Amino acid sequence: MFFEHIYDKSLAQGSYLVGCQATGEAIVIDAKRDIDTYLHIAKQNNLSITHITETHIHADFLCGSRELATVTGASMYLSDEGGSDWQYEFPHIGVKDGSVIKVGNLSLKVIHTPGHTPESISFLLTDHPASDEPVMLFTGDFVFIGDIGRPDLLEKAAGIMGTKEAGAKQMYQSLKKFEALPDFVQVWSAHGAGSACGKALGAVHSSTVGYEKIRNWAFQFGKDEKGFIDTLLSDQPEPPAYFAMMKRLNKVNRPLLVEVPQHAPLTKEQFVTAYKKGIKVIDTRNKVEFAKGFIPGSLNIQGNNSFATWMGWFLNYEEQFILITNSTQIEDLTRKLMRIGLDNMYGYIQDVHEPGIPLQTADVIDIQEFKSYLGKDNVQVVDVRGESEYNSAHVPGAEHVFLGTLPQNLDKISKEKQVVIYCQAGDRSAIAYSILSKNGFNNVKNYSGGMKEWLGKKNSVAKNSEIVCCQ
Repeated sequence: MFFEHIYDKSLAQGSYLVGCQATGEAIVIDAKRDIDTYLHIAKQNNLSITHITETHIHADFLCGSRELATVTGASMYLSDEGGSDWQYEFPHIGVKDGSVIKVGNLSLKVIHTPGHTPESISFLLTDHPASDEPVMLFTGDFVFIGDIGRPDLLEKAAGIMGTKEAGAKQMYQSLKKFEALPDFVQVWSAHGAGSACGKALGAVHSSTVGYEKIRNWAFQFGKDEKGFIDTLLSDQPEPPAYFAMMKRLNKVNRPLLVEVPQHAPLTKEQFVTAYKKGIKVIDTRNKVEFAKGFIPGSLNIQGNNSFATWMGWFLNYEEQFILITNSTQIEDLTRKLMRIGLDNMYGYIQDVHEPGIPLQTADVIDIQEFKSYLGKDNVQVVDVRGESEYNSAHVPGAEHVFLGTLPQNLDKISKEKQVVIYCQAGDRSAIAYSILSKNGFNNVKNYSGGMKEWLGKKNSVAKNSEIVCCQ
């Protein structure tokens, strides 16, 4: 048996290529959209991709199953579980609980594991030449390492009200199927630490059924279904705004993109013309470099592992955009964007000085200056982290406005007071600063050290409406 785990750090998303070396057949599970990765792996190992499948209709990335099927001619085996509202709307081979997908001498038994979504399925893999016992379980967003899939995404991200409690009850029942499996079965999920599809995902990529039953919080409730549901639904992170679009695009027919787009640098004239027309400019440089000088109105979304997620928060799927990046990074950023379907890039420039537009600078302050503003009536301190982070501990007196929804909550930010923003370690507050600057807030300071520095220097924090000294 051939096995390879393909992991995208930018979305904390895992996909798999599993092959029968005796027959040369292979299956890909939960493919990302830049499919050349799988084509290369298959070619290097003398395999042909003959089968393609998904664990569910994904919300956090644009699945590349159809691109891969178009290029390889492989058959797509997709869930027909969950009822009429949860069906893929394009041709495929439907599978249900108990179905078996045969790939050469391998078999993948379908297990319906609803909870995260109604149509979710897992695949129990048996390598028959080696043993008649199963060896791996591909769980998708059902069971993660140290966590389980959240059932509230359909409600919070896709606006399908009344689904989270039903999903939590389904998850409680689905976990019984997991517990019944042999302890030695390996567990391979679709996500790792950093994904918004759960709240406590582990950093390692694989575990076993037996180990998860011991250490995963979700298996510690016994018959206390209410306690399980209450814990599952509490303190989940904010789902990015683009999740609703992914849920739709992964379900319906859509344009396919079978190659990574190639972008040429824009000329000075092309950039200036587009800039004057109001095309959104995204500066992907490091936050420190951005602060030293940026094009007015540009947003600072750094080209790191969080790039695609924040782009998905602040761009829609109709508008064009321009990147400020260098030629060595443009392919990587293009791949990150295509994985969530953001294909409307107008182009990019490499040098922020090239257009000849006078630059602005960001007002970044250190911890001592930050302290000098605390407790003053003419100062508004704003924490732009997630709600659960804020509730866990924040600077006393700080108000909460989550970064992802900041453009919709600008009325909560004062234009009369001195505004001071912070996050955990400066990345999110740099984005927030650029958003506020773009929207005419001229009296803003960014405490870039954030809660990491604040806690590191043993300063007091507020928690549950109380001041806690030196947490």
